Amino acid sequence: QVQLVESGGGLVQTGGSLRLSCAASGRTFSSYAMGWFRQAPGKEREFVAAISWSGGSTAYVDSVRGRCTISRDNAKNTVYLQMNSLKPEDTAVYYCAQSRGTTAVSFSRDVIDYWGKGTLVTVSS
Repeated sequence: QVQLVESGGGLVQTGGSLRLSCAASGRTFSSYAMGWFRQAPGKEREFVAAISWSGGSTAYVDSVRGRCTISRDNAKNTVYLQMNSLKPEDTAVYYCAQSRGTTAVSFSRDVIDYWGKGTLVTVSS
């Protein structure tokens, strides 16, 4: 049984930083692409960032590119999302996701095998 457990969310002021972590267990972590999605109140869940199985390629939604960095440590079975220069519109529940494939390309909900339960990020203005 695959488990994805997020941590690192919280309340931060505009312009602040947070680092989200997602610890995975249950299948060979290094074989699969990983990513982050978010869902704001009243909105659909949207893609934020993804990283390939090796960490060699990444992808970001335009709204976070340049402010966020996704990384992974395959020895620790953990994926991270470093978020800087946070804005109120970044407020959402952030979900870790594990793909059924290896690539960060076209990392949509359609390719997700497993989801975490989410961690709340609140950015105050």
